[in-house]
Parts: sequence; C-alpha cells; structure tokens
Amino acid sequence: MCLFENLEYNSRSKELVDRVSKEIIVLDGAMGTMIQQYTLTEADFRGRLFADWPLALSGCNDVLCLTRPDIIGEIHRAYLEAGASIITTNSFNSNAVSLADYGLEQYVAELNKRAALLARGAADSFMAANPDKGCWVAGSVGPTSKSLTMQLAVPEHGNKAFSWDVLEETYTCQIKALIDGGVDLVIIETIFDTLNAKCAAYSARRAMEACGRKVPVILSATLTESGRTLSGQTLGAFVATLAPFEPLAIGLNCGFGAAAMARHVNELQKSPFAVSLYPNAGLPNAIGGYDELPETMGGDLRPMLAGGMLNFVGGCCGTTPEHIRVIAAMARQYKPRKLPVCEAEMVLAGLEPKKVSALTGFVNVGERCNVAGSRKFLRLISEDKIGEAVSVASCQVEAGAQVIDVNMDDAMLDSRKEMIRFLGAIGVEPEVARVPVMIDSSDWDTIVAGLKSVQGRPIVNSISLKEGEDVFLRHARFIREMGAAVVVMAFDESGQADTLARRKAVSERAYWLLVDKAGFRGCDIVVDPNVLAVATGIEAHNSYAADFIETIQWIKDTLPGAKVSGGVSNLSFSFRGNNRLREAMHARFLFHAIKRGMDMAIVNAAQLFNTDELDNKLLKAVDDVIFNTDAEATERLVELAPEFSNMAVSEKDVVTAGARLMPEQLIENAII
Repeated sequence: MCLFENLEYNSRSKELVDRVSKEIIVLDGAMGTMIQQYTLTEADFRGRLFADWPLALSGCNDVLCLTRPDIIGEIHRAYLEAGASIITTNSFNSNAVSLADYGLEQYVAELNKRAALLARGAADSFMAANPDKGCWVAGSVGPTSKSLTMQLAVPEHGNKAFSWDVLEETYTCQIKALIDGGVDLVIIETIFDTLNAKCAAYSARRAMEACGRKVPVILSATLTESGRTLSGQTLGAFVATLAPFEPLAIGLNCGFGAAAMARHVNELQKSPFAVSLYPNAGLPNAIGGYDELPETMGGDLRPMLAGGMLNFVGGCCGTTPEHIRVIAAMARQYKPRKLPVCEAEMVLAGLEPKKVSALTGFVNVGERCNVAGSRKFLRLISEDKIGEAVSVASCQVEAGAQVIDVNMDDAMLDSRKEMIRFLGAIGVEPEVARVPVMIDSSDWDTIVAGLKSVQGRPIVNSISLKEGEDVFLRHARFIREMGAAVVVMAFDESGQADTLARRKAVSERAYWLLVDKAGFRGCDIVVDPNVLAVATGIEAHNSYAADFIETIQWIKDTLPGAKVSGGVSNLSFSFRGNNRLREAMHARFLFHAIKRGMDMAIVNAAQLFNTDELDNKLLKAVDDVIFNTDAEATERLVELAPEFSNMAVSEKDVVTAGARLMPEQLIENAII
C-alpha cells in the first residue's frame, strides 16, 4: 500500500484541479427529485436481483443502480445536456449504516462501484459526442443517518454497533469502490456532524492508499438557521477542523435556498480553499416538495457569482436539469473566486475556532480535568459522577480557560474508556464544547481513542522520541492524519533533556522530523522543552528555569512557526505544601517566559494571580532563583520560604478571568 503523500492525481483529476482557478464549475442537481418523477413501484426497486428480498426496498434510491440502471443513466445524461460539468453518483446512502435499514449492508462495494460505472459511462459518452466539453464524475458520500457525536454523548442509549471504527470501515469500503469505478473526485456532502465528516475524510485517504490513486475531495456542510451545523459547530470551526485534510473545496449544500445561503457563503470567503454551493430550490412546501423556479434560483445565485464568491455551483433538493441549465448559463458569464493567500497559523476548534499565535496572545489551558492533578476530579470519575465532572470543565471555561486539558491516566482507571466517556459528555455541553480539547495521556491507545471522540480540532499532549524515531513518526503521522496539532516533549532515547544544549538539540531534531517526515506544518507543533524543579539543593538544577526561558527564545528564532508550552507546576516542586510561594514562583516564571514567547501552559483558569501585590523581597528572591543570578539564590529563597508558608492568597491578589486588565497584567496573571 502506498502512503497518501506519495499518491498522484490521474489526468482527469489533475485537469479538474487546474480548472478551478479558470472557471466556475457547474455541479448537477438533485438525484432524488428526478427519480420521483418516474413514479416507480416496489417492483422497480426490487428488479430481478431482489425479487424475493424480505424487506421493502421502495425509497432506497441507491439500489436502482442495480435494478433500474437505465433510469439513473438517463438522469446523468439530462444533467450533462443541461450544462453540468460534474455529475454525481447515485450513492448518497450507499454505506453500511444507511443500507442496514434495507438489509443491504453486504452490497456496499457493489452498489458504489456500479454507481460510479454508470456515471462514468454517461460522462465518457457525452465527452465523445462533445469533445470540446470537459466533464467529471463525483462520488457522492452522505453523512449516514447517525451522529457519532450524539452516540458518544449517550453511549448507554445509543447504538453500540455504531462507532468511529465501524464508520471508518464502511466509508473506506464505499470510497474505495467509487474510486475503483472511475470517479474523478469525491464529495462528502450534507455534513451535519463534523466528527462523521472527519471520519469520512480520514477514510477517503485510506481508500486512496488502497487504490493507489489520489482524488480531490469536496467537503460540504448543511447548516441550521443558527448558522451552525446540527452538532453545534460554527462555520469557522468547521473549516478549521477539516482544513488539515486539505480538501479541494469546502462549501454548503441543502438546508436552504440560495438567498438564505448568501451570508454563510460570505463567511467562507476567508477560507483558503475553493468554495462550493449547491442549495435547495427554496424551502419545502407543505407536502415536502420544492416550488422555486429556475429563474428565481438563478436570480438569488447571481450576486454571489457576479461577486466572485464561488468556484463550484449546482443544486440540491428540488432542483432539476432546468435549474442547472439556468445556473450553467449564468456561471459562464462570471469568473471564479480567487483563492486568498493565507498565512499559516494554528487554529484549534471546539464548537468555535481558536487561533493560537503571537497576535492572539498567551493561551491558558484549563488544568482541572486531570485525574493526576486533581483529587476531586479523580474522585468524580472514579465514582461515575460524570455530570459533576463536566461541571468542573464548565467552571474552567467560565473562569477563562481557552482550551480544556483532559487526562485520565490513573492506575485504577481504564484511561481509554474514561477518555471516550468524558469527551463524549463534554462534547454536547455547549459552554464547554465551544473551546478546543487537549488530549493528554502517556498511553498511546488512549490518545487514539481521544482523537476518535472529538468533533473539533484538538491538540495532543504529547509525543516524544523516547522510544526512537520509528515509533515517534508512526504516532506523529497518525495524529496529523487525524487533523490534530501536537505537543512534543524534549525527551529522546537518552532521556529527558535537562541542559540548555540538550533542550535545543532534542527540540530541533523532533521538530524537523515532524516537518520533513511526518508532514506537519511548523505552526501546528508545540515544543515542551521541560520545566524542571529548581532550588532543590542540587547545583546542576539551578539553571533549569533560566535554560528553559532561553530555549523559548531559541525555538522562536530557529524553528519556524513552532509554539512553546510547559508544565509550570514542576518548577516549584521543592516547595510543595507552601502554596503561596509556589504560586509566586509560577507567576514570575510565566511573566518572564511569556515575554520571551511562551504560547501556552496548563493553568488553573479560576486563579489568575496578580504579581503586583507580591512582597518585593519575595519577588526579587524568586527572580534570582529563576535566573540563577548567584550561588546563594537558592539559599535566600529557602530562608524566606517560612514567612509565606501559612499565608493565603488574598482576594485582591486573585483576578477573575473577566476582569479588564492591561496586556502587561494579562502576561503576569497566567498561573498553574
């Protein structure tokens, strides 16, 4: 099997990709609407092949590829003659999940290949008769009738036979058969749950590897009246989540007529990908039909076409060859949208997108959903109090956490099971789900399970070179293929990097392996150069904090786009039990680290500590230890520590996340 990165387009697919910048490409219209015009009977759906089938097949349009291929071929030809450049296979529901309603799961491969061959035959015949016309075949891949996000939210009530792995298997089978049948591209369409779409996009690459051929992919969402997907994502979050899969186009279909789509198409103008749109023929009438005339639909589309906002245009429910005839004639009058040149940047996503850059500032990652760091959270998970555990996450977000760290690593827990369960629970809690997730585990199987359970674009914490390059690259490639960003620890086969030289060397080696061999963009890599304990009494440890801070600057200067994070609480381990002193050390360390370019850290978002109120003597002593100013720095801080051992943090020292602070204060107020 050939790796996806080594695959190439065939000549037809390459020509399509080249055309995107030269003309507006016209898609066909509705398949179901046209099938309804034939007033077919149960006998038509059964044909001879399914004459004795135990279940009714009427309404299973996809089966007509086997039982009435003449009708499907006629519909394809009608759209080509109307001016469509792309015809779509009759395979929208040809997946095992949807076909199970008719008992046809074993026909997935046969139905899809036959659907592709029918469309391919129609396209080839049309081009033979019209050699000046370019036309292509798109493999239609629908969303299935089930939602992975909702299944994860209520596993005890959901379909236990429905999971990422099950969906991946059927999508891979479907798309492989479509490619084997000769499609030029794949359209993953009518997306209402982005987790399903991620699975489909991932599976598409697996199918291409199996076929040894790359095809372009269009990803098309359907939105609710709120402008979000049914599973709650904004359009910006949808694009951020699926951008790592590098589609040819991201767009919209179904849901509304063209007029109602305009504002959403406008939002897509920020996308670095081509934009597709194939709306319904207006809204359905009282009996579920569509009445919008071709001229009306064309009039609603014209401003978007004239404004250079579209690269692909066509029709969905209710549209016919007459609608496509009007749209095609209009599309020929205008130029396609020019793709913007976008600067590479890390964008994570929950229900909403979260940019991570120097312009957006330091990112605090909520720490309390970690069984290793919170006894309360461990107890709630152990006692099966998921609702209360979700409330912990909710409080972190309310207090200002911009990302939620989730860690289930405990010897008494099944970390994989608990990761899936908790991510499923917070995935449907709107206030929590709006922020991205950091999947945090030292167990690879738990990380994999987490990646298959998050609708948005997460970040994985973490991988390292501890087990060598082969394991590192295998893990890294999977994380990238799943669309996530990654934290890499400065740890290799020789152990943890604990000197300035080792921090630089291991970080540099890991970074370039990720970029050159795993396909990561620099902006999606977060380097953790190891925050280690200072003031331990061991002389070699005295420079740990200063070395870390110097490494930050080196990473920013040397590793293009890389971000920096660190486990700040490790710094003060020598003073465990003295919370006031520890908090002061964390606050000052972060103050200096953020000024040098540190991008994120795991913090308690409910306690943003203001160092303005620190005793000057304590502040200087802490800074001296952090920067290892002299041989007596540790001794001075140790002597000072008892003065603060019983001192609580005053209310005026704690700043709520909602308080209005100057940028300098915001830098000082991020604390573990």
